[in-house]
Amino acid sequence: MKIQDMIDTILTKSHPSGTFSLPELIRFAEKGRINGIAVSKENDKQQYLAILAGEAEGAIFIDEKGTLFGDNAVMLITGIESFTLYDVNPELVNAVVAGCRIFEKARMKKENRYEIPEFGKKNVGLGVFTLTIQRNNEPQNGVRVSIRKEGKVVGSDVTTLDGSVGFKLMHGKYDVIVQDRNQQLTTFHVQFEESSSHKILQL
Repeated sequence: MKIQDMIDTILTKSHPSGTFSLPELIRFAEKGRINGIAVSKENDKQQYLAILAGEAEGAIFIDEKGTLFGDNAVMLITGIESFTLYDVNPELVNAVVAGCRIFEKARMKKENRYEIPEFGKKNVGLGVFTLTIQRNNEPQNGVRVSIRKEGKVVGSDVTTLDGSVGFKLMHGKYDVIVQDRNQQLTTFHVQFEESSSHKILQL
């Protein structure tokens, strides 16, 4: 049985405890030492968090491109999703966690706030950062690119025919997470500044 089918079977026999934002879910689960599975479904995207004794121990991310598990799934959580939490027997949660365990749990505890420039003030150091994704010097079309700063997702998009994608950002240091067509994730550490507003990243 696929892990998603297992979860769906479990949830049909479980009761929802409420709907939460990610920070609210983490606080609620920790305070009550909850055992359960949290689900977020939006358009063609589905996300699951398996929670044991108040800690997110497993994660799954599903979209039209495929399924990611564990730490790879956590990297694609933006923090603005709405999760419905279901009470689930801890033995069943353990069975789910076995297939999607989170090892770098600190990522789940970071605050997920977007950096939004204030209106009415001069946006010092604000510009468009253009990235071109290549493999063997060939542009990669249709590749998902996410931008993170201090663990927070500040932008996500898919490359165009020329392998490029652009983000409006403040100058500074960022992590670029590239998910290729084989669902492989590659992380780059980049510096965005006025003199370096375009970078070519080789997979």
